[in-house]
This record gives sequence, structure tokens and C-alpha cells, in this order.
Amino acid sequence: MQPHRLARRITLVLGVVVAMLSGCNNSPHPAGAEKENTLFNAFDERSPRYLDPTASYSNPETPYTYSIYEPLYGYHYLKRPYELIPKAAEAVVQPVYLSADRKPLPADAPAAQIAESVYDIKIKPGILYAPHPAFAKDEQGRYLYHQLTREQLGDKRSPFDFEKTGTRELVAEDYVYAFKRHATPRIEAPVFATFSAYILGLKEYGALVRAEDAKLRAGLPASSQDKPFLDFRQWPLEGVTALDKYTLRIRIKGKYPQWKYWLAMTFTAPVPWEADAFYARPGMAGNSLSWNQWPVGTGPFMMAEYVQDRRHVLKRNPHFRGEPYPCEGMPGDKELGLLADCGKLMPFVDKVVSTIEKEKVPLKQKFKQGYLDVPEIERPEWGIVFRVDMDDSDVVRREYEERGFQFPITTDINNWYLGFNWLDPVVGKGDTPEQQLRNRKLRQAISIAIDWEEGYGRIFRDKGGEAAHGPVPPGVFGARHGTAAGMNPVTHRLVDGKVVRRPIEDAKKLMVEAGYPNGRDARTGRPLVLNYDYQRAPTPELKAELDWMVRQFAKIDIQLEIRATDYNQFQDKVHKGTHQIFWWGWLADYPDAENFLFLLYGPNGKVKHEGENAANYENPEYDRLYQQMQTLDDGPEKQKVIDRMVAIAQQDAPWAWGYFPYVGVAFQSWVHNGKPTIVVRDLAKYYRVDAVARAEAQAAWNRPVWWPLAAAVPLLLWLVWIARRSYRRSEQRTAKPEVRTA
Repeated sequence: MQPHRLARRITLVLGVVVAMLSGCNNSPHPAGAEKENTLFNAFDERSPRYLDPTASYSNPETPYTYSIYEPLYGYHYLKRPYELIPKAAEAVVQPVYLSADRKPLPADAPAAQIAESVYDIKIKPGILYAPHPAFAKDEQGRYLYHQLTREQLGDKRSPFDFEKTGTRELVAEDYVYAFKRHATPRIEAPVFATFSAYILGLKEYGALVRAEDAKLRAGLPASSQDKPFLDFRQWPLEGVTALDKYTLRIRIKGKYPQWKYWLAMTFTAPVPWEADAFYARPGMAGNSLSWNQWPVGTGPFMMAEYVQDRRHVLKRNPHFRGEPYPCEGMPGDKELGLLADCGKLMPFVDKVVSTIEKEKVPLKQKFKQGYLDVPEIERPEWGIVFRVDMDDSDVVRREYEERGFQFPITTDINNWYLGFNWLDPVVGKGDTPEQQLRNRKLRQAISIAIDWEEGYGRIFRDKGGEAAHGPVPPGVFGARHGTAAGMNPVTHRLVDGKVVRRPIEDAKKLMVEAGYPNGRDARTGRPLVLNYDYQRAPTPELKAELDWMVRQFAKIDIQLEIRATDYNQFQDKVHKGTHQIFWWGWLADYPDAENFLFLLYGPNGKVKHEGENAANYENPEYDRLYQQMQTLDDGPEKQKVIDRMVAIAQQDAPWAWGYFPYVGVAFQSWVHNGKPTIVVRDLAKYYRVDAVARAEAQAAWNRPVWWPLAAAVPLLLWLVWIARRSYRRSEQRTAKPEVRTA
């Protein structure tokens, strides 16, 4: 064997040995990361689409937005029913009611007499924004980067690429600017329709801003990413003003008891004008420098690393004042250790690291190995998933209990539903009275055929819940879930006092009345084919669910075509109204029935009004009752109105009602203060991590496997011996013969 061939063989063997040795540490994190004060979790599919507080309204975005931004109010972490508490505000205030002639009214005045509700809210002084180049100034007090050119920007792609950063105090005007910003035509503002229906002058302000924006963009290509700064400070808004540096006044039309809940959402978080001006500079959008990647807030964390579709890191905001952990909770919270950190300042962790995991199996495995402290911060079903594993195997149960995994489970206010796009000619409203009747009967037939009790009660237990009969989940005033009075008569009936799903024969009869006997159009003879737009990429884990749904439609001879995409593409379809039948859910924004009934309110239609009515459902009577219900405090009158609204929706069937999921979360034993919740979104600041215990557990659960190395050493010696023998034989064959002289 030639010397270079010998070297190659030995190098190859050494490479194998090195690879085996490197496999002894299978941690997905850098060496030593387990000892840091960091919370590790995952996210699935893709990075959040919007982190801009004006646009963000999607659950996967909330772990970031609610950790970075501070609305005026929040919710007590431990108390149930949920209780509003002040965050940036000094207190949760009660509105002053005014009559049409602007005279004060008593707190119990009838809604018909109330022309205006006025909220005067004091802001806590001394709150500072996280460091950001938008606030940086020179010695003369001029902003360093507000006149930045494209050439000066260069290849900067992070706020940390700028030499200087700054901060400033939060003031009431920042909230004024935030409310004005909902009138922007430059980004999707999903609650503008809702806000403009209440805030005095906001609708007119929207028309003004659109006109001013058109002037600014005159002559620019529609596709241009660079747009001149749209400075909302130029135009006053009647309904939102700053009385002084720390006092915000909000004036809304009439009486709207739910308004206080909106003040706990990031739609009402402060927006500093400096950041808007900074991100409007040429080249910023092209370099992914925007609110959607690099939010600017006063909350406990700030975005420190943003790697699209791979990794996001929040780190502690160095200017955050700290908030005390709650000292009160519910019965049993103390025994669970949920009050042990009473009064200690939050946040407890220094960083929150989120890495992508596109499939459930590897994500579960990393949690079981201890490499994830919680699977996903915002997903409320992981506790259910792991509990199902325990129920299916005594071996798994023993392993989970030995490792101290925590899977607290509760019920909370959320739902999953199958929706019908009201704009679709086949499953939607319909253009003529005849078509409307046909389409309604078709929707009703489908609603009967989908056996939610089977699917999400007995088969898909890891996403388990209770079959819904309408839009209002248990846990809020007005819900009649689980009672005979709450039964949906379209899909169910009473048999011996029990609520049971109607037989499939009832659904087939409706199919005939709808003009689709045996799943074929009676007029054309063509089979009925419907499209199912699903909001996740079709991974192997989801195939069983999708196949199950196809079988439900097949019961009434409908062919269901699956059109599954990732969540961002699905959102695009819904915004454009090109979806037909779709799967979506809702995690309550606030604890009131209105927050679910508004999902079917016509003026909240997704396509026409950019609202959250993804079905684009419209019914004049439902809409009238909705407006009435909004002014009512909890009581018999409100219950009566809710009952009538639910009955209308049950008959129209804009949704096949789906199910109300159980809520369960998963925590490692070294993660403290975990409590299941839908409404509280700023969860990361409450979690405390024992990094020492984590490091010890990871070492114990992932011990190196040394036998490959033991096997490799004899192999290496044998190959060296073979190579040496081959080399010596080669040398002997090529040796020159001795030359003899006569």
C-alpha cells in the first residue's frame, strides 16, 4: 500500500472515532447553556409574521409581544375568574358616563342615556423603554439615526449593529400615538374596525390618514418597500388625548363594558414615534429592520436575536423596573408552590431561547431529554399530549413520574372550529333566497356528519375536549355548555334525557333538500367536491386528523380535498377570502362572551373589514343583538340576548362548532410557577428556572454511550496493522535487485 493511501485510511478511522465521540453529547444547545439562567422552549413551522403591536393578533406571536410590550392593564396570574390589574397604569379605572349634553351620569345609568364613556388613566412615572438606536442622540440632543441614508445603513440588519442606543421615559403621548396608528393604511390593523366603532373620531381619523398617506406616497411605486415617515403626531384624535405627561384620556361612544379588557391587549401598548421614524428610513425594510422583527417596548424583555424560521432570543430589558410576583392566588396554589416567590421581582430568567421544531416527535423527545424547559410557551395542549402517553403505558408513566414532569390541566376559555366562508358560492350565504336555503341545509348536514365526540373525545385524545354546541365556551357569563338548554337542535337531540348527536340519516335527508342526493348535484350530476383549507403543513402527525375529517364528509358522500399550508400562507388565503372550508381556533383575548360572539359579527368580517370574523358571516338580526349585548352588564337581560344570538348562529351554521379543548401545560421539575392559562400571555416573566437542577438532570438522562469508542479502538489497531503489512509488502516488491560486478 502506498503511504498516502495508508494515511487516508487512518484519517478515515480517526474521523469515525471523532464522530462517535461527538455523538456522546447530543444537546441541541451550546456547551454550558444548561447552566445559564435561561428558559428554553420551541416554536413550530415558521417565525411569527407580525410582532408589530398594531398588527399582531395571532397566538404564536404572543410569547414575544406580551413579553416586550406593556399595555395599560394585565391580568392577575393566579386568580380565577380572571381579574384585571394595572401594568403601566397606576390603577384600573372606572369610566365616567356622560349624557348627550355632557352631564355626568350615575354608574348605574341605563345604557340608552349614556352618550359617552370617559376613561382618565394615570401612567406610572419612571418607566423606561428598552435600549434602541431610535432613541440615540448626539451631544446637541439631535437624533443620530433619524436622517440615516441607505448608504449609511449599509448591511446593518439588527439594532445591535448600530454604535449607539438610547432610551427615554414612557409618557401618555405614546399611548395616544398607538391608538392613532390603528388608522394606518400601511399595515394590516385587524382591530381598526372595532376601535373605530367606539373611539370618538377614529373612523374620520382613518380617512384623513389615508389621504395624507396618499400624498406622501405620490409618485412612488406601489411595490416600494421604502415609504416616507407617516407621523401621526401631526393630526389630533378627538377620542384619545394626553391631559398631561402621565394622564391619558380615552373617550368612547356610549357604554361598552368590555372596553377595559382591550386595554390589557398589546393593540393598546405604547408606540414611541421615534421607532416609527427610525424604521421609515430608506433600506430599513429591505434589511429586515422593522417592528415585525425588532419590537420596541417597555416590558421585561427585548428581542436580542432574530433568525428567521430558526431561532429567537429574548433577553432581560436592562431598564425594566421589575414587578413583584403575586402573593395571592386560588385555593391550592400555596400547596402547589405557586406562592413561594411572593413579592420577589420579576422577570426571574435572563433569557428566553426559542428554537424551531417542525414536528411533534422530536419536540417531545427534546422535552423528555430535558433540553426544553417547556415545549412551547403559548400552546395549551402539551400537558394533554403527555398525559395521554402516561395513560397508554405504565412504563411511560413510571418514567415521567421518576423525572418529575409536571402536567397541570384545567378548563379555560378557548375553542377550535370548522368554518365556512360566507363569501363562497357553495358553502357560503348564497346570492338568492333559493341558494341561501340550499347552502344552509348543506352546512347543517356537514355539521351533523362531523362527529366531534368521536374525534376529539375518543380518538385524538392528545387534543381532547368537549363537543361544542355554539360559539360561547364554558367559563364565561352566558355560556350554557353542558346543559339541555345549551343543546344545538340542528346537530343534536334529547334521547332519554341525554344529549346525543343526530343520526347520519338526518344529515343525508338535508343533503337531498340541499340538492345533493348521494353527494351529487341534482342539476348537473357532478359529484360535490369541497376544499378544506388547513392551517398547518401536512406533517405525518397531522395525517390521521386530516384523514379522519375526510371520512366525516364521506359519510354524506362529499369529496373533501385537503389544501394544507403553513400558517402564514393560510392567513393570506383568509385575508383574501379564497378559502372555502377552514380549520381555526380562538384563545380568548378577555373573559367575556362578547370575545367569542364578535367572531361572527358582520362588521368584523375578515375580507371586508379586516376583522377577526374569518367566516365573513353576516346576519342583520345577529348583528343588531350583538350591538345590544355589548352595552349590557352581566345579568338576566344579557343572558337572554346571548341565548337568542346563539340560536340564530346554530340555525345558520357558519361554523361546524367543533370542540372546547382542555388546557394542559408541560413543565420540567426545575421550572417553577407554571399554571395553565389562556388569557394571561406574558408568561415568561413568571417562570423561574433552577439551572443547577437542570444541568444535573440533563447529565443523568443523557449519559454518554461509550461502547462505540471501545469498538472503534480495536478496529483502528487492526486497520493500522493491515495497512502497515500492506506497506511493507509493497516496499519489498519494489526493492531494486543487487547489482554484481564481474
